[in-house]
Amino acid sequence: MYAYLIPLIVIIALVAASVRILPEYKRGVVFFLGRFQQVKGPGLLLIIPVIQKMEVVDLRTITLDVPGQDVISRDNVTVRVNAVVYFRVVDPEKAIIQIENFGMATSQIAQTTLRSVLGKHDLDEMLAERDRLNDDIQEILDAQTEAWGIKVANVEIKQVDIDENMVRAIARQAEAERERRAKVIAADGELQASQKLVEAADVLGQNPAAIQLRYLQTMNDMSSRNSSTIFFPLPLEITKIFEQMRGE
Repeated sequence: MYAYLIPLIVIIALVAASVRILPEYKRGVVFFLGRFQQVKGPGLLLIIPVIQKMEVVDLRTITLDVPGQDVISRDNVTVRVNAVVYFRVVDPEKAIIQIENFGMATSQIAQTTLRSVLGKHDLDEMLAERDRLNDDIQEILDAQTEAWGIKVANVEIKQVDIDENMVRAIARQAEAERERRAKVIAADGELQASQKLVEAADVLGQNPAAIQLRYLQTMNDMSSRNSSTIFFPLPLEITKIFEQMRGE
């Protein structure tokens, strides 16, 4: 009886070692005597021990946290930037055969690309145009990892850390910019007011009665205020007499 029991145990062990179950989000890259055979899964699989070998690949999106990188911007400002990369395997065969560790490789190339791309931009662009920089980094990473069967879906720059002295310098720059805009607006207002005054003077000069009406309106405005100012109305004809005397 024991003569039949030992082979039965061996057969059961071989069957147990041959049966593999892969969920929907995983694929198995099968090698036959060291050579690539096919990609299998999901579901119930049978792998011949010793002769066949299977490497399992997860097809779900992987979140890769890129550690903080010291970047020197184009305007020579040192900042520390970290980001997050979302990628997934779209070709399990390439992900296993073309690269030893696609996760580590993607992390390293993401760090290098982050420093390279941000180093070509000014600090103001890093802070104000983050969406465009995210798209640029994503396109470069996607092109570089395509040969590994990797698809980079999205890149997000999480934080840009600036030195405290630089923060104060940026605040002073922003304050100076606001003062400059205020002075430009005030000067522009003075210019527009002077142009309107010239136009009003031209209109009033065409009709002496209009000047007299404006004079009376000014007197009415002054008298309606609660003020202790005393004014004496002076007829405009008197000023004309003085002008004639000065001309003579």
